[in-house]
Amino acid sequence: MTDHNDIDLRVRIGPLRLRNPVLAASGTFGYGREFADLVNLHRLGGVVTKGISLLPRPGNPPPRIVETACGMLNAIGLENVGVDEFIRRKMVFLRSAGTRVFVNILGDSIDDYARLAEQLSGVEGIDALEVNISCPNVKQGGVAFGTVPEMAAAVTASVRAATDLPVIVKLSPNVTDIAAMARVVEEAGADAVSLINTLIGMAIDCRTRRPRLANVIGGLSGPAIKPVALRMVWQVARTVSIPVIGIGGIATAGDALEFLIAGASAVQVGTANFRQPSVTEEIVAGIRSFLQEEGMLSVRDIIGTLQVEGG
Repeated sequence: MTDHNDIDLRVRIGPLRLRNPVLAASGTFGYGREFADLVNLHRLGGVVTKGISLLPRPGNPPPRIVETACGMLNAIGLENVGVDEFIRRKMVFLRSAGTRVFVNILGDSIDDYARLAEQLSGVEGIDALEVNISCPNVKQGGVAFGTVPEMAAAVTASVRAATDLPVIVKLSPNVTDIAAMARVVEEAGADAVSLINTLIGMAIDCRTRRPRLANVIGGLSGPAIKPVALRMVWQVARTVSIPVIGIGGIATAGDALEFLIAGASAVQVGTANFRQPSVTEEIVAGIRSFLQEEGMLSVRDIIGTLQVEGG
């Protein structure tokens, strides 16, 4: 059996090396500090911050979270402190967190994304940008950037031109062909893609005949979406040459390993953080134990090893 200490969990996301493939997902881990007393951040591959916009956002009115079978719906509304406050206050802690820092960015226009990328580029402690293209383009009638290939490419290109940081584009599953979207952002300069963002859903209170979310619709996450996410990650990994980060319903080391076998170079853990704050650390340990049992020396040896008849 392979010695536990000999196992190499390091992976690369574009030009960035991570100590292991497990990251905390955006929107489920605050700005990192919120979990610092519950998780040893130094043991994670990285932390993806709550989405950051140019100006502060109050988010949607409550109720904005609803529990569902095997998951949850959220309509937080991208509440955040804004980029200036993020740089001035939140980055003070993140610089000392001892892990890679990925900053998720969002905007209402292509120019918003470019300005955010430019402002964040020179900030010490930021290792990469994750570009949330599931946001509505207010200048184009509210159509989400992530559902129109031309808009997704334009956002990616604008961010790429504004920063030297690695650019990871977070793909929406609410499209007909996610592999095609991945190709488009790769061609526009993305260093990696992460997927999936939440699926659009809703819930109704039968007694009141009213939506259970004030926003009516929200994003579905948790174990319920894992099969969809896994399928999409496999499709995208077969299509692009840049690294893929898998997201969606990951709650155990076994879940994470499925995504790695499907072709993901790393994974993000989201909703499971609410149920078990230490889950990310447990997944890292579980991956190491699995590799030890299999007699494997590196996590890279398992990435993209799915065997499918006929190719």
